Amino acid sequence: MTTDTTGTAARDGQPRHGGPAHSPFVRACRREPGPHTPVWFMRQAGRSLPEYREIRANVPMLESCRRPELVTEITLQPVRRHGVDAAILFSDIVVPVAAAGVDLDIVPGTGPVVAEPVRTAADVDRIRPITRDDVSYVDEAVRLLVAELGDTPLIGFAGAPFTLASYLVEGGPSRTHAKTKALMYGDPDLWHALCARLAEVTLSFLRVQVDAGVSAVQLFDSWAGALSEADYRRYVMPHSVRVLGGLADAGVPRIHFGVGTAELLGAMGEAGADVVGVDWRTPLDVATRRIGPDKAVQGNLDPCVLLAPWPVVEAEVRRILDQGRAAPGHVFNLGHGVLPETDPDVLTRVVALVHELSARPVE
Repeated sequence: MTTDTTGTAARDGQPRHGGPAHSPFVRACRREPGPHTPVWFMRQAGRSLPEYREIRANVPMLESCRRPELVTEITLQPVRRHGVDAAILFSDIVVPVAAAGVDLDIVPGTGPVVAEPVRTAADVDRIRPITRDDVSYVDEAVRLLVAELGDTPLIGFAGAPFTLASYLVEGGPSRTHAKTKALMYGDPDLWHALCARLAEVTLSFLRVQVDAGVSAVQLFDSWAGALSEADYRRYVMPHSVRVLGGLADAGVPRIHFGVGTAELLGAMGEAGADVVGVDWRTPLDVATRRIGPDKAVQGNLDPCVLLAPWPVVEAEVRRILDQGRAAPGHVFNLGHGVLPETDPDVLTRVVALVHELSARPVE
């Protein structure tokens, strides 16, 4: 059995002529024309949906990520409700780190909390490589989802080495990343050893998802915006290159996203992405000039706009679509994740509006 250009199994050994490979989402990622601008939302499967809150009741986050049938149902919920152009695997960026032996938990209202933060080379050595068997539940969930989704592409994802390292060094979320930067500046050898180890874990985790059938992957470097471009290039970029470059032969588009990364967009594109995610702070036409003409862009409606009256939402959607035309490919998304208090009906209306406004004939 071989793998086609979407990562889905092709039993006859030949690339498929339909299916996710020719979906509007994958075509936009590859800077190819499509029938409309595709749209999906970061955190579309989550707390804004009452059906999600019901099915997750009394199930801890990490446990929910390890139940393939639950993962499948949660991932499908926004596809059914909103008609988005892609699903994204329900998981968490710390899932592979936990599989690698790190003692952590996802605490409601706080986020990932690490029992013993990384301080020494011995701490790094305890982070073991992972195999498919370590995350077999992810492999199973992806295969179940690919079968259910049909022509709708599934996006796999992982946390980038810097963002994972920041949790491991800080012991949890941080506003300043002070301990992370102290290690980065004060012991660069240990820092690079940690990030190199995390890059291999991340790459293995994404490979499991690709082999199971995802049509694209997104690398979340959520907190990279805390760095200058010079520090990003020196301390972070080599490890992101390792992950994204390690998937160069995987045949799936690679998306790279971070928050507050206006000054890093060019470097993030250079790290090996096919698509660069842009948060709401930078207009997409400006972002395209910084990233260059050989990358698609993804974004970038401010999630808070969804809480405004509909005429405001509509005007902002129109603006973003207009600015996105400067890019060789545009995937409509938010500039970060869906807020829990968002009305799901507004998300559904945004999808319909994007499709309506961007509809175009395709030969």
